[in-house]
Amino acid sequence: MSASPSESAGRPTVSEREARQVAEAAREQEWRKPSFAKELFLGRFRLDLVHPHPTPSTEAAQRGEEFLAKLRDFCETKVDGALIEREGRIPDEVINGLKELGALGMKIDTKYGGLGLTQVYYNKALALVGSASPAIGVLLSAHQSIGVPQPLKLFGTDEQRERFLPRCARTDISAFLLTEPDVGSDPARLATSAVPDGDDYVLDGVKLWTTNGVVADLLVVMARVPKSEGHKGGITAFVVETNSPGVTVENRNAFMGLRGIENGVTRFHQVRVPAANRIGPEGAGLKIALTTLNTGRLSLPASCVGAGKWCLKIAREWSAAREQWGKPIAQHEAVGAKISFIAATTFALEAVLDLSSQMADENRNDIRIEGALAKLFASEMGWRIADELVQIRGGRGFETAESLAARGERAVPAEQVLRDLRINRIFEGSTEIMHLLIAREAVDAHLSVAGDLIDPDKSLQDKAKAGANAGVFYAKWLPKLVAGPGQLPASYGEFKHEVDLSPHLRYVERHARKLARSTFYAMSRWQGKMETKQGFLGRIVDIGAELFAMSAACVRAELLRSQGDHGREAYQLADAFCRQARIRVEELFDRLWTNTDDVDRTVVKGVMSGTYAWLEEGVVDPSGDGPWIAETAPGPSKKDNVHRPIR
Repeated sequence: MSASPSESAGRPTVSEREARQVAEAAREQEWRKPSFAKELFLGRFRLDLVHPHPTPSTEAAQRGEEFLAKLRDFCETKVDGALIEREGRIPDEVINGLKELGALGMKIDTKYGGLGLTQVYYNKALALVGSASPAIGVLLSAHQSIGVPQPLKLFGTDEQRERFLPRCARTDISAFLLTEPDVGSDPARLATSAVPDGDDYVLDGVKLWTTNGVVADLLVVMARVPKSEGHKGGITAFVVETNSPGVTVENRNAFMGLRGIENGVTRFHQVRVPAANRIGPEGAGLKIALTTLNTGRLSLPASCVGAGKWCLKIAREWSAAREQWGKPIAQHEAVGAKISFIAATTFALEAVLDLSSQMADENRNDIRIEGALAKLFASEMGWRIADELVQIRGGRGFETAESLAARGERAVPAEQVLRDLRINRIFEGSTEIMHLLIAREAVDAHLSVAGDLIDPDKSLQDKAKAGANAGVFYAKWLPKLVAGPGQLPASYGEFKHEVDLSPHLRYVERHARKLARSTFYAMSRWQGKMETKQGFLGRIVDIGAELFAMSAACVRAELLRSQGDHGREAYQLADAFCRQARIRVEELFDRLWTNTDDVDRTVVKGVMSGTYAWLEEGVVDPSGDGPWIAETAPGPSKKDNVHRPIR
């Protein structure tokens, strides 16, 4: 019998259970610090963890503002976003200018030659530069948020930091390589190997969608080390020099949006990597990747905030200039509702981003759930904001900026923003994967006390012990979900001014308890099958995201009011957002139990069995020939190296 393509390529064959075990082992198991979002999912509204809103130090703010001023001048004088979109490439002189500005080292400590910006100001910088060209925002964030600097900051040795960080701060671009042609969110099937050989590891494999990979000088590569004598083995992280013999960039990929990004396919054939370049111990690669993404994911909401601000500006200017039926279109309720949504949601997105980022800077709280919620919420809402702008612009929203300019109108790239933002719902964990990741963290407390009850591999003795522990936990926890401050009219009175936000915070408190009760009921009902109820879990997470965003919006509004910085207007925007969010929350709660999940599963079975194949008749398929997934057997490259270092 011949081997399957996966087996012939050296790809591990794993069961669903084994894949889950790999993912579970990569999770941070302990909660050493408090988490606002974790408490929220448990029905405990810990406003004290986020209010008063944390703020950066005077020195950090001054350093950040000084850099933002330089970056703004650079964006306005040196960056031609239309040129990058048209040619599908960031000019080398722009990248070199960013290097000279220190933009490669925004998050790198000053002792290594970086700027040492806080997460708050790093994100402000990404939002700013991303508004000039989203491709530049991706270049900088892929380099610093998930590329070499962040894993080394968290897990590297002093010697590694001293070797690589000065290069990353000023000259060398980095990339993060995890995904493979046949491996996305299921890293248990990772096939790239790193075989120990003396003081080196020998790397073989192919990586796909390597953002920055085409121009990178340094790579973080995830590869599987085989278990052997003296080697624990497992998925492991390495820093790899791109100019090493055997490294070939085989393709520069092209996409519907973000046309200037340097994203490619990278092949490793017998690449020797010194053991000194291994980040952390063998087998720690996935944990390093997930921990890096805890804060690394915040760069994506930054791009969404920048897009939201631009969409609001265009919506305001266009809706004042465009008249229909005798008045500006903004005065028509159908359009006005869209403008209100864009404004209120942009305020909330910035509130979520700044709150999460400041908590990351202070390092008082565990923000693994907050960072994931920020990514999930911003990617979904950012897309909706851009879609609403295109609708407000009408035919001009669908027309390209170049075409608009050619016929004498303002070159507004609304359709480009829509295309550019679409990937955010897939990047760094798709919406569906984020739902599952956050849901796993949200029910962690339940699984900690009752997990053995639903584990088929546990003995009766283990189940009995788990039952006793669960009984103690739920006897204390469940009564606290009955009543709380959200039922007291005077609660959160410090948020009552010209506009009263206190009812919204009481709503959050009540519905956090309702969310926890719903989760408990579902676990009681489905037990071990709970993990298969992805529709239910997704709605639970979306409710939590809305409640988190409402909290962040109210806390930010109060911060701005206390600082005398547009406080009245901030309260108005927070109020509008919370009212809109409450409608979405009510719908999500209804859909927890009234939905089409069962019907959908039946239809899916019919589609996949060919029962409905007749429905596909009457069209032609313009797709080209070829396999669904390219063959990626290890071996020497048969293609030209398109690696293009920028000097």
